[in-house]
Amino acid sequence: MKKSVSFWALLLLFFTVGIWVGIIMMQRRLSMIRPALTRPSVPYAPGNKLGAVMEFIENNYVDTINEEKVTQVGLDAVLHSLDPHSAYLPAQDFEKAEEEIQSNFQGIGVQFRMIDDTVTVIMPISGGPSEKAGVLPGDRIIVAGTDTLSGKKMSTDNVMKKLKGPKGTKVRLGLQRAQTEGLVWVEVKRNVIPTYSVDVAFVVEPGLGYIKVSRFAVNTAREFEKAVRSLARQGVHTLMVDLRSNGGGLLGACLDMADMFLKEGQGIVYTEGRSRRRTEVLATGNGRYQDMALIVLMDEWSASASEIFAGAIQDNDRGVVVGRRSFGKGLVQEQMALSDGSALRLTVARYYTPSGRCIQKSYEGGYEDYEEDMMRRYLSGEMTGEDTSSHTDTVKYYTRGGRVVYGGGGIQPDVAVPYRTDSLFVYTNKLSSTGYTYDFSFNYANTHRTELKKRYPDAESFTKYFVFDDALFEDFLRYSESKGLERHPESLAKYGDDVRLTLKALIGRNLYDDAGFYPTYLQRDNDFLEALRVYENGGKSN
Repeated sequence: MKKSVSFWALLLLFFTVGIWVGIIMMQRRLSMIRPALTRPSVPYAPGNKLGAVMEFIENNYVDTINEEKVTQVGLDAVLHSLDPHSAYLPAQDFEKAEEEIQSNFQGIGVQFRMIDDTVTVIMPISGGPSEKAGVLPGDRIIVAGTDTLSGKKMSTDNVMKKLKGPKGTKVRLGLQRAQTEGLVWVEVKRNVIPTYSVDVAFVVEPGLGYIKVSRFAVNTAREFEKAVRSLARQGVHTLMVDLRSNGGGLLGACLDMADMFLKEGQGIVYTEGRSRRRTEVLATGNGRYQDMALIVLMDEWSASASEIFAGAIQDNDRGVVVGRRSFGKGLVQEQMALSDGSALRLTVARYYTPSGRCIQKSYEGGYEDYEEDMMRRYLSGEMTGEDTSSHTDTVKYYTRGGRVVYGGGGIQPDVAVPYRTDSLFVYTNKLSSTGYTYDFSFNYANTHRTELKKRYPDAESFTKYFVFDDALFEDFLRYSESKGLERHPESLAKYGDDVRLTLKALIGRNLYDDAGFYPTYLQRDNDFLEALRVYENGGKSN
């Protein structure tokens, strides 16, 4: 019995000593590792914590880091935590943004679309290098230089990289042309591509003119004034200014446009920020169209400079705003170019309409919440007419004539036009969203281009005399059925005329660009038709 007790006591002793030795060894190992894990704190000057952390990462991270990628991700996170429109632009993005604003594209000058994995020319830009070299609408670009552009999926950006280039450089194009065997080879000398902000301007009916402005760039005010002057000479006394889907651009262009219609001393906009004192812009009184009646078309994608123009017209009781509540982008950014070609855009102030309304919508919920705003508007019924609220803010503001308007972000229209939600409209939406209307129209225009241009020598004659007849409409319906979309007789009975107008408008665009598109398409456009009713009601909203 004593022997058994001694054995177990000895075993317990060895076990205890083993644990103790193990603890000592572990402590020694940890003491060797700890300096690497609990390095002395990183010193940094007050306000420079971020820079100190970035330097520590660069010097100590286990793998080689992509400094540009880390910098971009870090700056994006920092700037988005401030507001949705402060931003860091890498050099490539900054160059592209500047090209759009300055209207300074350099390349071959074509509108194109990928059709059946092939780059297809929709329209050479008028006066551009491709038109001068003999490139035609419908040509399929098979080869550009040493690159093959057909038979493989390519993004629009990748195609543009192959076609763009500095002014004066040349590229040899191999074109597949209808009714021509083999490839047609042309050499295009790249140049600055003429770009325009005014898509189209025309007389709708005696006394009423229409101008579509797609953006605010360097030459926008000059283009716009030229278009208004031309319409005025044709007897136009009321003007529709279409700013739908116009995301803004240069503030100066917007101010010059508004100044054409306002009397001296009337407010256009003012800005104010924590470190920027209030700056107010007033009309000069030099505008030549102070007596021309105005109707402004807007939608949820009209932003920034578009909202400033509409707000100035509305607050001065200078015209009627028709459509849907605008985007709500009212933050002023200052741009700082960085030495590597990138740039920083930092919000320094807010835009306010003359009555004192802040254009900017709330971004308190963070960046992702801000990005989901449009979907919330639609689901809430605001865009479909189910939401009966007429404003997003309880604070009242007053126009020059004493009318009540509301803030809360964006410009509320005087006449709201909801989206169609009729279930029968779903079929016609599918025809467009699948691209069937576009593809059929392009193929028809391309096949019959010579005879169509001979019969309708300009956009006006095409709009007036071309008829999308029953036989052609049946061809289209069979085409869409061959693609797997069965026709819907009830939808066609109600919206068939809308589909015909869309098809005709797209054929017109393929022949005569926007001048052949808008005069027809607007005949089935709800916003435009409501604006037309406002005009017929003497320019009043009710």
